[in-house]
Amino acid sequence: MPAEPSVLILNGPNLNMLGVREPDVYGSETLADIEAACLERASDLGLTVEFKQSNLEGELVTWIQAARVEHDGIIINPAAYTHTSVALLDALVLTQLPVIEVHLSNVHRREAFRHHSYVSQAAKGVICGLGSHGYLLALDAMARIIEDDV
Repeated sequence: MPAEPSVLILNGPNLNMLGVREPDVYGSETLADIEAACLERASDLGLTVEFKQSNLEGELVTWIQAARVEHDGIIINPAAYTHTSVALLDALVLTQLPVIEVHLSNVHRREAFRHHSYVSQAAKGVICGLGSHGYLLALDAMARIIEDDV
């Protein structure tokens, strides 16, 4: 029996502070709450999930590079690195995996510097402004993308 498809869910800097950090912008759920919801949804979809967070750009790049042979897709909330990291873009492109970019807030209703995303250039789709529900929608979409690629 083939293994379940595997999805890497990556979270960038300061997302470990969800629930404390600007709850009016990011909501009151913690990253652990989001992880639990993702694990439940992934199970329902027949996916396995590896859920990680780092404040370090290089660590995120290393995990993305490893995903090339360990996973079937990547869901990423790059947080502030969205707007600054060519390194994340390059790593995502080299994996040749489907990528979905997720943001809790609607970045287009915020400061102008948040309107540009390097990561979007590697993403098959972008979900923003729907809070933690965006992660679940990304898992739904990723399940369909992986199924269509088989």
